[in-house]
Amino acid sequence: MVLVGLTGGIGAGKSTAAELLVERGAVLIDADVIAREIVEPGRPALAALVERFGDGILQPDGSLDRQALADLAFASDGGRQALNGITWPAIQDEVQRRIDAAPGDAVVVLDAALLLESSVGRSRTYDQVVVVEAPLDDRLDRLEARGLSRDDAARRIAAQMSDADRREHATWVLDNGGDISALGSQVDALWKVLTEAPGSLS
Repeated sequence: MVLVGLTGGIGAGKSTAAELLVERGAVLIDADVIAREIVEPGRPALAALVERFGDGILQPDGSLDRQALADLAFASDGGRQALNGITWPAIQDEVQRRIDAAPGDAVVVLDAALLLESSVGRSRTYDQVVVVEAPLDDRLDRLEARGLSRDDAARRIAAQMSDADRREHATWVLDNGGDISALGSQVDALWKVLTEAPGSLS
């Protein structure tokens, strides 16, 4: 198995790169999707959150009210630590379960926005750490297209790890400042390396 950590700042095109890797045969594990799944009704993480933060974080149908949780959890350092202490281990466990379930000759891509910041990402050793980058104006344009104001988009980018800091951990950088064809060519080159690695698909 070849394990790839994939990350990048908001608006850089990490999800697009992940889709291109899947098209080439990668097994994708999306940490953001898992983070939503582990707090669905009936899951232990949701019960633990309710025990810590109260019934006020639930919608009338019993599902998580994410904004209500955020208002409580991010009001203090203790709340944020409690939130991470409940959710991150649950995400880690599910990520590991999916890694273990992947075929032994697979290229497995862990797509995680906080790959380099959280214990979810840092707890593993990767064959490649791939960072997706794009010019700031391109990122702002993409986030505006998603409905964010340019000022809000700029604040969110500024709150994240910088490209320079991510690059220090990267073994491969994908430049998403061009069109999809240009990104695809870079992914082709990356895929060739991944599939020629020991224990990979080749």
